[in-house]
Amino acid sequence: MNDFLTLGSDGRVVDHEGKTLDYKRDLSGSEGVLRTVVAFANSAGGRLVVGVADDRSVVGVDDPVTAEMRLANLIADSIRPQLLPTIELITLDGRTVLVANVPVGGQRPYYLKEAGRYGGAYVRLGSSNRRATRLLTDDLARGAGSRTFDRQINPQADIDDIDPPVLERLLDRPIGEEELLTLELVGRENGRLRPTNAGLLVACPGPQRFFPHAWVQCGRFRGRDGLDLVDQADVRGPLPLAVDEVMSFLQRHRFLRAEFGAGDPEWNWRRRDISSIPETAIRELVVNALVHSSYSYGGTAIKVIFYDRAIVVESPGGLVPGVTIEQITHGVSVQRNPALARVFREAGLVELWGMGLRTVIRDLADGGYEPPDIEELHERLRVTVRIPDHDPRRFTPARPRKIAGAGGGTGARASESSEQMIKSDHQVDSPSHQVDSLSHQVGRLDESALGVLIAVSERDLSRSELLAGLGLTNETRNARRHLDPLLEAGLIEWTVPDRPNSRLQRYRITDAGRARLNSPLGAAE
Repeated sequence: MNDFLTLGSDGRVVDHEGKTLDYKRDLSGSEGVLRTVVAFANSAGGRLVVGVADDRSVVGVDDPVTAEMRLANLIADSIRPQLLPTIELITLDGRTVLVANVPVGGQRPYYLKEAGRYGGAYVRLGSSNRRATRLLTDDLARGAGSRTFDRQINPQADIDDIDPPVLERLLDRPIGEEELLTLELVGRENGRLRPTNAGLLVACPGPQRFFPHAWVQCGRFRGRDGLDLVDQADVRGPLPLAVDEVMSFLQRHRFLRAEFGAGDPEWNWRRRDISSIPETAIRELVVNALVHSSYSYGGTAIKVIFYDRAIVVESPGGLVPGVTIEQITHGVSVQRNPALARVFREAGLVELWGMGLRTVIRDLADGGYEPPDIEELHERLRVTVRIPDHDPRRFTPARPRKIAGAGGGTGARASESSEQMIKSDHQVDSPSHQVDSLSHQVGRLDESALGVLIAVSERDLSRSELLAGLGLTNETRNARRHLDPLLEAGLIEWTVPDRPNSRLQRYRITDAGRARLNSPLGAAE
């Protein structure tokens, strides 16, 4: 029964070739057919359809039964270990095609017998087949077995290469010998404790001595072509500690803006700094890269690149055999490094198995960002998150998805940040005001003055309330610094002007203050 091949109005098959689907016109090019079958078995499985041309037109096979036998014999005679896909005959538009359903093999690596294990193994990359390198071939074998690379004892290391205090600080508890064994960070060999690869990656002060590529390369590139390198950092050391260091690098190059009204309902004008990049989603991508990269063979480091209009996280190893991009975005989780993943989980760096990319997609959508672009390259996986143009001359923040809160909205207003000054036309809904263009921002008032104006534009407030909202104590020196200049400028006024020390005294905005609040003068250029 055909449940996947659909014809369009033009008579062509609708589905395009991809990681798990390949079309062949006939069996005349048997080498290409066999490479595809091997690549499917070593990757995520797939369907080989014979009788469909490259343009997806259905040509069929002339003698279906003979073609079926020939395909079965080719696979049986030419591929090792033995592989037994199911072969079906399907009718499309009055023509018969062959469909070989190739599962993910349990005895990887599969290879062409004549070329041998290290010359005839292929993997699927998009809609093409790539010959596996010797190291990747060995990695396929490890992945098919029960003893993954991270669980294997490292023959070059000794127990003294693990620093227990590093692990204890990470997990926030004492770690003894039995727990090291339970976590598979050490193993017994000839009666001695020896570190596993996972143990070295998470608890060795310098794991790069054993895995030269197990580090993170960070870069900030400017310009439309992304070639102007303005900052870089090499993050080395135990992998779990790399997460905060990578995020610190990215935060050096973000913009900040202040929102007022996103806090406690009673103090609905308190300031909250909002990052110009989706930090929660990016952090999850960095964690995923550290946990799921392949450390079993040399190559490039994990890369985190901050461009003007995108942040790219690229990890070596590509997808784990058996999964596709579509599957991982829907929560399918196959762990390349289960022992490493467990430590990240117990350290609180991973919340729920299989939720990583789903969480990223959700967080990006909530923040007003596009879904990430996920590309499987040769022995690498690249995730690209599109961000607002971070050229300061063109920056406009993303518009978050509106989520109802205590006041029926976020109650936020944008302002310049003390860390970086940005130009923004960010729109934020509030119960009684709306900021929807650059003309609604106040430019040359400092943030505390802006916060006071916004606060008293909502309701009259006492001195203690205003200073508390600024995070200050109710002292005269603080009032002189933050409130008196606004009084003297005529932007705010007392509600009891003839009795400055009245217990009923409040501050309110004046017409001049309201005009200044809504004036484009002084806005960031």
